[in-house]
Amino acid sequence: MTTYSLLVIEEKEIYTTMATTNTTSPGAGKAPAKPAAKRTAARAKSTASASSTRTTQTRAARSVPERAVLIPVGAALIAREKVVESVNDTLSTYSSPAKAQSKLNTQLNKFERRGVTARNRLEREVRKTRTRVERELRQRRRDGAELVENLQERVSSLV
Repeated sequence: MTTYSLLVIEEKEIYTTMATTNTTSPGAGKAPAKPAAKRTAARAKSTASASSTRTTQTRAARSVPERAVLIPVGAALIAREKVVESVNDTLSTYSSPAKAQSKLNTQLNKFERRGVTARNRLEREVRKTRTRVERELRQRRRDGAELVENLQERVSSLV
């Protein structure tokens, strides 16, 4: 269907809608509608509804291929804008040797602080583990010594 035929269909809808629209309040000085007039109005309404449905279906069918083209184009444009923004940020950061050196020193200091934090955390965990193992060992020695004493007392009482 061409664009011209769609326009003609839409114009017919407008004229049909205008012809069937009641512009005055219902029942204000009108004689009751005759059965033939009711049928004519109903036919006009159903014709308008059918052409409206056709137009809606045509628009929907036309929009699917259009969307299939526009979605990847939009995604590519957004990706391009993000790449350009990233490159511009990088260029502004490293635009001169002094700025590059400053940025490098900042990053090295950050990495060093992170390394110190990780080392301290590891040392703390090792100390806790060593303390726990030593505590368990002392407890087991005490329990073993008590067991030996109890056994010696039982053996000596039997002999």
